[in-house]
Amino acid sequence: MWQEAAVRRGRPGPGSRANSTSPTRRGTGDQRALSSVRPGDRAVPGADEQDGRPRPRLWHVTLSAAGQTTPLAEVRAGLEQLAHDHPFLLTSRYAEDHAEIRYWEEARDLHDAAAVALRLWGEHRQTAGLPPWEIVGLEVIDRETYHQRIAEGYGPPPARPIGVHPY
Repeated sequence: MWQEAAVRRGRPGPGSRANSTSPTRRGTGDQRALSSVRPGDRAVPGADEQDGRPRPRLWHVTLSAAGQTTPLAEVRAGLEQLAHDHPFLLTSRYAEDHAEIRYWEEARDLHDAAAVALRLWGEHRQTAGLPPWEIVGLEVIDRETYHQRIAEGYGPPPARPIGVHPY
């Protein structure tokens, strides 16, 4: 059964931190191929377009999955394996019947970032031992909007230190 995923476009504003350092950066070997991003394209601070083409940007992704009750130890082990296999994950929270993953994604536009996020759980369910849950929520916002929300005090709930934590 398909659940609707909410994908919101970010809004620009004065709270941007365009010159700040990203919380995570991928090494060359950690990149995943996206249809609209050619190998070698990297985000350039302060430049949205070069040679008439948009440049990749950072997107903050919050992915929520839920399903049948699963023992906490199995959920935790699956999320820890996912974090080990994919060190771009910032933090994960979990309970017996749902989990939330937050991370930064580098993509040319919101569509590419959302497409990668929507594939994450299903593509890594077997290899990481994740529960057979479905995605029930997705939020993708640009870096500028993320920092604006934090500055205005209405951003996402404060993340615990990087890692996998129970709710």
